[in-house]
Amino acid sequence: MNKNRKSLRYAACCMAAAITLGSLPSPVRADIPVAGVPAIMSVALADNSVNTFTNTSAGISSNLADCVSVAVVEAEAAGKGKKSEYADIAIAQVDNYVNVRDAAGEEGNVVGKLYNNSAATVEATEGDWYKITSGNVTGYVKSEFVVCGDEELAKKVSRRVATVETETLFVRTEATTESDVLGMVPDQEDLTVTDESVDGWTKVAIEEGEGYVSNDYVTKSIEFVTAESKEEEEARLAKEEAERKAAAEAAEKAAASKKSSRSSGSSGKASSPSGSGGSAVANYACQFVGGPYVYGGTSLTGGADCSGFVMAVYAAFGIGLPHSSSAMTGVGYGVSDMQPGDIICYSGHVGIYIGNNTIVHASNPSGGIKYTSPVNYRPIIAIRRIF
Repeated sequence: MNKNRKSLRYAACCMAAAITLGSLPSPVRADIPVAGVPAIMSVALADNSVNTFTNTSAGISSNLADCVSVAVVEAEAAGKGKKSEYADIAIAQVDNYVNVRDAAGEEGNVVGKLYNNSAATVEATEGDWYKITSGNVTGYVKSEFVVCGDEELAKKVSRRVATVETETLFVRTEATTESDVLGMVPDQEDLTVTDESVDGWTKVAIEEGEGYVSNDYVTKSIEFVTAESKEEEEARLAKEEAERKAAAEAAEKAAASKKSSRSSGSSGKASSPSGSGGSAVANYACQFVGGPYVYGGTSLTGGADCSGFVMAVYAAFGIGLPHSSSAMTGVGYGVSDMQPGDIICYSGHVGIYIGNNTIVHASNPSGGIKYTSPVNYRPIIAIRRIF
């Protein structure tokens, strides 16, 4: 149906409704207009039910109800897909960060920071300032420091995520339950979406490669980096400092424990952690190369999966980490310059950086615990530092 025919249908519906409703009691006609839709349709749209409309308007013919029903459906369909979900998204394009202020002007107090490539939703425009909401921050940024409505840029700096909603999810080689299992992913893991063109299935990236998961077992969302409020920044800096101190104390205890073990003549198949800091973590992790990969495992000698391996390595230094690669994107503090011992997070996977553009990780059942380089053999989601 072309645009002119749709307009004629809406006009005919409105005319028929006006004639019919003219004889009804006035309260029935006291409807609330919905923007962009003839007033006669607003009751049905407001209640999201044509049945409500026909029940309220007792006496209206079924033909009129059918007419309104079709018009409502067509009006709703016409409005779908026209506005991109990225249309109101502003992306910071700065060297480091732009201040978010509580008023549209340089005199406004700083309430947060919007870092480069971070995203915000534009709520309003005041002169050359945008009122934005990003994370827990609402305030104003000067428009020259952000790019608004650039869908390609927004897609580039964002991540489409599929979150696992079942205990163990099979990732398959093809979009069918009869295809081979490429890999397994635990509950609440966040996987990077690479394709959504197959009905009922989503293509995601895991360590074994790209495969398909059923939409019945994942929830999807768009992940942006958002602004940091002043309070969040203060809390983060305090947490990082506390973790540095705790890590240093744990390393000292580990070193003392090793010295004690040597003096007592104890020994084992794997050597105890030596020294402290990230380099010590990297060196300790490397001695387990060649060990087996075991899904759900946390044993450095008996077998571990990717997050279990990282967790067990750091446990030897007195550091407790979650058994989840997604959760590890929030441990320690984020950095951009890799150093030995840093935790490198990928979609559904995690490893430990050992230097020379290399990680050590529990890769998969066929590869076991091994070295891999370059580090960016897959897109890196986060680099987290504990020491």
